[in-house]
Amino acid sequence: MRVAVIGGSTIDERTEETARRLGRLLGERGHTVVCGGLGGVMRAVCEGATRAGAETVGILPGEDPAAANKWVSTPIATGLGNARNVLVALNGEGVVAVDGATGTLSEIGHALDFGRPVAGLAAHDPGLEGFEATETPTEAIEYVERAASGAA
Repeated sequence: MRVAVIGGSTIDERTEETARRLGRLLGERGHTVVCGGLGGVMRAVCEGATRAGAETVGILPGEDPAAANKWVSTPIATGLGNARNVLVALNGEGVVAVDGATGTLSEIGHALDFGRPVAGLAAHDPGLEGFEATETPTEAIEYVERAASGAA
């Protein structure tokens, strides 16, 4: 399954470790990670997933695929700026939000509009159907796996 991971581009060490662990667990479970392809949560989740042998897709805001972080295996340049947030949300069958600010909120909204289940790890809880606040990366993954399969 493709899981979109969204979150802050500037993060602290604790959030970085959480995102890296999330990526590792997603990779170990055979998932492909889709993200915005840059720094912060995006870089950390890609590092964890890549180290676990998973594919990572970075949907970039600019026109240069080389702008992707070094852990992205498939960079996709869009030239869309923050409008690429729609594509990140659309291309995950489930979404995990880690931390984040307004860009992450927009991606949560788009994901819910597309009917994608969203798990939040220290993320803004919009209080909407389809969003589940979770405490650990494992809980987040288990929620999106269940919800995407229709078992939630």
